[in-house]
This record gives sequence, structure tokens and C-alpha cells, in this order.
Amino acid sequence: MTVTYVIDGSEVTGLERFWDVIGEAVNGPGGCFGRGLDSFADCLRGGMGTPDDGDFVIEWRDHALSARALSHDETARFLRGLSGRAHTSNLPRLREELAQAEAGRGPTLFDRLLEIIREETAPGTLRLL
Repeated sequence: MTVTYVIDGSEVTGLERFWDVIGEAVNGPGGCFGRGLDSFADCLRGGMGTPDDGDFVIEWRDHALSARALSHDETARFLRGLSGRAHTSNLPRLREELAQAEAGRGPTLFDRLLEIIREETAPGTLRLL
């Protein structure tokens, strides 16, 4: 039986709030389902609240509201936070990504989250409503 996890896009006001919303959607009140892009990808692979057989759907309602909250501004804020603790070999790439985000170009956090979901789950798992 397919399990459906619902993300209420109107509740996503930034990346930190997204982690809360997805955590509660999958694991109930106060639940966690990763608090970083890499850990989110790991959780989607299984064993962190989703069915072992991978038979689940992520239904992202009001996703356009989330897309606005996870736009280039939020992406730039996120990248600024990373640059303070990134390895020096990653700084040139981070600076370029930050410049792109500040200019309103390049992938947003919303785009990255969608990409992660699509890469780590079966086709059709993500439903944008």
C-alpha cells in the first residue's frame, strides 16, 4: 500500500522551516527527516521513516508558495552560511553560486530539493500540486 506524505507548501517559509515540515510529514510531530541537503538525500533512500519497499509518494501542495520561499534570496542566504565553514577548495565554486543567486540566476533551493527527490526516489514519487 502506497504511503503519502503531504508537504503543505504554505508552511514552508524558508529552508529551516522546510526541514520541520518534511520531518513532521514523514515522522509525525517533532519528527526529523534530515536537516541538510545530503542528509535529506540519505533519508529518501530509506530507513528513516519511509517504507522499506520505497512505496511512497511526496505530495507537495501549494508548491508555488514554497518555490517563492526557497527562491534566490533564500539560496543566497544559505550559501553565505556555507561559505564560512567550507573547505578552501570549495570556496571558488561557492562564491560563483552565491554571485549567481544574488543576481537571481541559477538553481534555487527549491530546485535543488526537487532534484534530490527525483534522483533518490522512484519515478512518480513527487507530485507537485
